[in-house]
Amino acid sequence: MTAGPASDADVARWTASLGLPGLVDLHVHFLPKPVMDKVWAYFDQASTHYGTDWPVHYRTSEQERLETLRSLGVRQFAPLVYPHKPGMAEWLTSWALEFASHVPEAVPTGTFYPEPGAGSAVDGALRAGARVFKAHVQVGAYDPRDELLKPVWGALADAGVPVVVHCGHGPLRGDFTGLSVFEEVLARYPDLTAVLAHAAMPEFGTAFDLLAKYPRVHLDTTMVGVPFAEAMSPLPPDWTARLAEFADRVVLGTDFPNIPYSYATQLQAIAGWAADDRLGEPFLRAVLHDTPLRLLSA
Repeated sequence: MTAGPASDADVARWTASLGLPGLVDLHVHFLPKPVMDKVWAYFDQASTHYGTDWPVHYRTSEQERLETLRSLGVRQFAPLVYPHKPGMAEWLTSWALEFASHVPEAVPTGTFYPEPGAGSAVDGALRAGARVFKAHVQVGAYDPRDELLKPVWGALADAGVPVVVHCGHGPLRGDFTGLSVFEEVLARYPDLTAVLAHAAMPEFGTAFDLLAKYPRVHLDTTMVGVPFAEAMSPLPPDWTARLAEFADRVVLGTDFPNIPYSYATQLQAIAGWAADDRLGEPFLRAVLHDTPLRLLSA
């Protein structure tokens, strides 16, 4: 079994040792500078919000962050954007599409909010080439079952384009978080390619139940199993056994740059799961490259 990378400087070498051309990260954040500044200001007050400090590890300029990803060997990434109020979604989607047009590794992305015109805006983004969307139920504080989102979920299901959905209770419970809420969306749109951000922590067991019920639901690894998150949402004892049931429906996500630890730390956690004989290097190659690439190529 190949051990995880010792540090960020070792990531590219370690990835190559697995026979991979690079990493494909489905959960990265690039945002317009004023928005990113506000996000970082929120994390500056993390001890108030979360009860623990959250120092952003990669708090650098946009260009420096791109160079960091390249040095790590990230071959493709999804720069996810998300609104926290009405009137932001179309602007953020336009920004993300423009960003991807001049960053070769960036996949065109989009987002939405339950407001009039959401369906037509998503249709326009799909026509413009968006290949993955982000829905942040916790930050947006909206009900994913809202009638205004019916055309959105329907369009995404029909297009087969994945949507990364932050619908779990972690790190903070919201008015409409929880998999029991989002399952109502899946029941209505069973063909939706939904990626449960953060593996829907802390509802890991329920997340696997949804994977068993809906064959197009996936998990991303964002913050899962790293020491920082283990203190808040520890993995269940049967984690690797359940992963083995769905080894081809887990994708790399990191939350770069807004993480309070190094990129290598996430890869170390994933490598630790792969030490289970039921997973191994085939699982690593699938999670780190093959499965996210397949979703982005759908």
